[in-house]
Amino acid sequence: MAIKVGTHAPHVTLFDTDRKAVNFPEHGHVTVLAFFPAAFTSVCTKELCTFRDAIGDYQKLHATVYGISVDSPFALAEFKKQQNLSFPLLSDHEHEAIKKYDVVYENLANVGFTAAARSVFVVDQHGHVSWAWVSNEPKDEPKYEDVKAAVEAAAAHRH
Repeated sequence: MAIKVGTHAPHVTLFDTDRKAVNFPEHGHVTVLAFFPAAFTSVCTKELCTFRDAIGDYQKLHATVYGISVDSPFALAEFKKQQNLSFPLLSDHEHEAIKKYDVVYENLANVGFTAAARSVFVVDQHGHVSWAWVSNEPKDEPKYEDVKAAVEAAAAHRH
């Protein structure tokens, strides 16, 4: 079972596309963790481009968006460049984050590839999961308006 709403979000350190360590979630900020199965695939590209196109809305709410997959930092760097993504992509090549958040998807595309289950977690300023969505199928996308509403709600509860 994936991390539940109300629980403390596990802290993880992953590498971004510049091979710099990134710790998340950050206290004091609303964080959106968008786990996706694989760079360069159609649904993942659509999802991340949807976040890209709405990044201004998230920035106005002082929310940090991270895209997370098990792809290498090198593949993610090229994906980020090709799609003109303006938020960090993090490499979970050792499967640390997908295990801690319990969003492991075994046997993606029936080729034995272990990936992230498509999922989105909104973490509030205090480090608690305030909203979560986990797909049962890699082709399913989150309801993006629900993600934004969850970020707005978390941002409204600033203390």
